[in-house]
Amino acid sequence: MCGLVAWYSEERPVQAEALHRAVSALRHRGPDGEGLWVSGDRRVALGHRRLALVDVAGGAQPLSSEDGAVRAIVNGELYGHERLLAELEARGHRFRTRSDSEVLVHLYEEHGAGCLRHLRGEFAFVLWDGRNRLLLAGRDRFGVKPLCYAQVDGGLWLASEAKALLAAGLPATWDEGAFFHAASLQYVPPDRTLFAGVRQVPPGHVVLAVDGHVRVRRYWDLDVPRLEGARPVRTEAEWVEGVRERLEEAVRLRLRGDVPVAFQLSGGLDSSAVVGLAAREVAGPVHCFTLAFEAEGYDELALAEETAARVGAVLHPVRVGQEALVEGLPEAVAQGEGLAINGHLMAKHLLSRAVREAGFKVVLTGEGSDEVFAGYPHLRRDLLLEGAAGPRMAERLGKLEETNLASAGVQLPEGESLPLEAVRRALGFVPGFLEAKGTLGRRVHGVLTEEYLRRFEGRDAYAVLMAGVDVEGQLEGRHRVEQSLYLWTKLALANYILRTLGDGMEMAHGVEGRLPFLDGELYDFARAVPMELKIRGPVEKYVLREAMRPYLTEAVYRRQKHPLMAPPLTLFGSARAQGLVQDVLRSRAFQAQPFFEPGKVLALLERLPTLTPRERVAQEPVLMMALTTALLQERYRLSGV
Repeated sequence: MCGLVAWYSEERPVQAEALHRAVSALRHRGPDGEGLWVSGDRRVALGHRRLALVDVAGGAQPLSSEDGAVRAIVNGELYGHERLLAELEARGHRFRTRSDSEVLVHLYEEHGAGCLRHLRGEFAFVLWDGRNRLLLAGRDRFGVKPLCYAQVDGGLWLASEAKALLAAGLPATWDEGAFFHAASLQYVPPDRTLFAGVRQVPPGHVVLAVDGHVRVRRYWDLDVPRLEGARPVRTEAEWVEGVRERLEEAVRLRLRGDVPVAFQLSGGLDSSAVVGLAAREVAGPVHCFTLAFEAEGYDELALAEETAARVGAVLHPVRVGQEALVEGLPEAVAQGEGLAINGHLMAKHLLSRAVREAGFKVVLTGEGSDEVFAGYPHLRRDLLLEGAAGPRMAERLGKLEETNLASAGVQLPEGESLPLEAVRRALGFVPGFLEAKGTLGRRVHGVLTEEYLRRFEGRDAYAVLMAGVDVEGQLEGRHRVEQSLYLWTKLALANYILRTLGDGMEMAHGVEGRLPFLDGELYDFARAVPMELKIRGPVEKYVLREAMRPYLTEAVYRRQKHPLMAPPLTLFGSARAQGLVQDVLRSRAFQAQPFFEPGKVLALLERLPTLTPRERVAQEPVLMMALTTALLQERYRLSGV
């Protein structure tokens, strides 16, 4: 894991000071070294901050081909590179390092942009082909590693994080249109950020720049099989065994490297499975880090302790009080570059800090399992609503809501919604999580300024969302739950779970996250698993549970999905924590932000004691979005447009 910066222009030379500022802004991503390369005509520059994990002594970047015509910088891990290296050496390529990243340079020499078909891993990269004066940049399938870009003064900047582009001189300005989407459905569009002029390279996409022209194109998508299409015919036992074998390999690959590896462990199925599999492969005890909250129903320490004891792991509890969730929030928001809906942002920040302070640079997590194996409560709701209506369904929906209080207004609908007809027209139904986002958007709109809302009067964020989706190619003819998962993966997984909560909080402390469940080989197998093996009655991720049963405690095996949510400040906030929130919401920074009406937000805060617990939980994301907006504005001194 590293930090990347690149400049390309056929018109203007790179400014040395801007390049150095941009690279320095990513020091947290790569505290182990810095590398720069600038072409002779100064029209191309590559900058790299290194987190040394593989070939610690010799793997410095930028990397180059034997003749220097191809140069590259890489962030992340390319798995199975040993096989590729042997094949490339047999074809006459000569390697200068033992780094997995160097494989990319020689694969490009063999296959051009088609080299991405051969990459298995979590990565972002920028590559310069001096012979053809072509710049190629790419991001992994799911967007585990970030990559953004900006076109400025006839040139193209690329970087791992927006803060590097701002440091290079891009004006620090809100993207008010992108913010409107976040205020309506929590997430910015897949190719946007909250910063004007800064675009994301969407997951599974590449950027091609040649002759001063820039194109972004897709090289991969989820491609879930159609219901009426041909699917592999396997027994339940064969599906279970296939999942087990591929997950075992995915974990084994992510244990490789020249530095020790740690694990995030909750009380859930996913991280417990990763730890259970890894414990068989690692010599000596594995080290696990677990968040411990004060509030009952949110703390999973006891379950994690049971798992750790079962596999002989060393458990490091990271105890997080309500005050801590607020006190360190400014730094967490600055690193995540996005809006938070819960204190879990700060909790993940503290968790990653504990990992690094204990001497680890790599951590394996269970993220991505719910997207691959349909683990969320809103997906069970979608499946229930697909069936026949009746008293039994109403009873089951009621039980689902009752047992998933933490998901109220975030993954499950709560209250009135923004209009969702554009989604219904496109799909024939509205996915449960978008219904929930519609109710969240309605609450957020209720505390925005009238002036800001008037500027976007008539804009339907949900219509814009669906207009950008390949409905015919990726959604038509698929199971209702798979359609929901596709949209969730493009929005929630890429924009929030992986970027803000994952990479943002981990790399703030120079920790690389590795995600076995988003392994390409595992996903290619699992996407064809029949839905009845993913959700069976009230049991989500059924096939995964059965595959991992030998590695799980009985409590974890039988436990339903609980999303990582910190105890809501609206429900459990101590007097001091609430005072800290009040301080921010009454600050000059909050008065200066252009979106939320301070009087409306403070009135909501004062009304909280009159609300039911479920209503108070549903208001948590509203207050957290307002709070983190002010903190983002203050850190980056953002102006309106």
